[in-house]
Amino acid sequence: MPPKGSSEYGSFKDSMREPIHRWFAYPAGYSFRLVEAKVREYGLGRHSLIVDPFLGSGTTTLAAMNLGIDSMGVEAHRFVSGVARTKCFRYEGRHETLYSEHETLQGIISGSKAPDVQGMFPELIYKCFGQANLKALAGIRGAVSQLRGYRRGFFELALVRTLRQASTAGTGWPYIAPSKHAAKKARDARAAFRENCTMMLSDIKPLDRPRCRCKVVTGDSRNLGRHVPAGSADLIMTSPPYLNNYDYADRTRLETYFMGMYNTWGDITRDVREKLMVAATTQVTKGAMEGKAGMPTVREISPGIHRRLERLAGRMRAIKSTKPGKKDYDTMARGYFEDIARVIIGAEAAAKRGGHFVLVLGDSAPYGVHVETDRIIGGMAKAAGFARYRIRVLRERGEKWKGNPQRHGVPLRESIVDITK
Repeated sequence: MPPKGSSEYGSFKDSMREPIHRWFAYPAGYSFRLVEAKVREYGLGRHSLIVDPFLGSGTTTLAAMNLGIDSMGVEAHRFVSGVARTKCFRYEGRHETLYSEHETLQGIISGSKAPDVQGMFPELIYKCFGQANLKALAGIRGAVSQLRGYRRGFFELALVRTLRQASTAGTGWPYIAPSKHAAKKARDARAAFRENCTMMLSDIKPLDRPRCRCKVVTGDSRNLGRHVPAGSADLIMTSPPYLNNYDYADRTRLETYFMGMYNTWGDITRDVREKLMVAATTQVTKGAMEGKAGMPTVREISPGIHRRLERLAGRMRAIKSTKPGKKDYDTMARGYFEDIARVIIGAEAAAKRGGHFVLVLGDSAPYGVHVETDRIIGGMAKAAGFARYRIRVLRERGEKWKGNPQRHGVPLRESIVDITK
């Protein structure tokens, strides 16, 4: 019988209630309890190494730290890898310093004059906040920017957490909706920031975690060998992007615009979108697809799987010609599996003999063409040198879209694919 609550392994719900994990609710995350379950299942301990090629906001590495196990995470999105790095910093013995800094910050914020925010931000930011809250948030950003090192990272994350709470826009994940239809009541920015700081401080105070190493790399999971020594990983565990046309580069546009990392779509495309594996039609550009359209790595691993994917892409292309939007799902799928194939090759090289490569995956049906992502990836892994794989279905997906006439009727699932070397 599956463990109680294991149906939530593919979601961030458990982590929303867990100290430090909850500091930033990344929508594409999975449960820290899944990491703990796999550590128990495989008997991993203090001499083991856990690697996550798509780290996101740090669930895998933080869970490993709390268990005293060495870990490494790779994340291409610079902002998100920074969140993971802040979560995974060893705060033991630094609570008093941060508490004192918090008191000082609150004094500066309450006593400072509200800044002039005209021309300070991209247009989206002005659509998402009332004038008073935006000035308050800008004042907090200015005060926090004077800090250095881990103190700046800690309070910047508290500010980032405050943004969606203080916004009048519809800010439910994944995207921002600054329209009157989606408008909501905003919290007072200063009060929300103060509460977030207090919560984060309470999370780090009682911790007494075993000593271990944790490394967060801003890098490309498709070149895993650059970051992970061959044959070193006991467990490679991750949840790569699903083939569902979500633009991961856009998911944190509010945060990155406000924090001054980017100002335009072009900035995001150059620094984020072009560095992520292909999972959305917005990434289907001539430059991004160079060398991928024919899926050469997939063909090298398994000609049979390559032929299967070619047939699926051909069906999508044929249906596309009948659709008004003419989305490039066929090209997106080619890029997706070519990128995943490169990740699989890197994972096979990084894993120890007898080690495990565990993925949380969702299948998809672009234009109603069912793509069994879990079985295809499991088959590619075996063809690439892994010994075997097994699939465990976590839950059925797509129920909430049943009444949407624009939605396909293909039953979908979310699965754990457990691959053994």
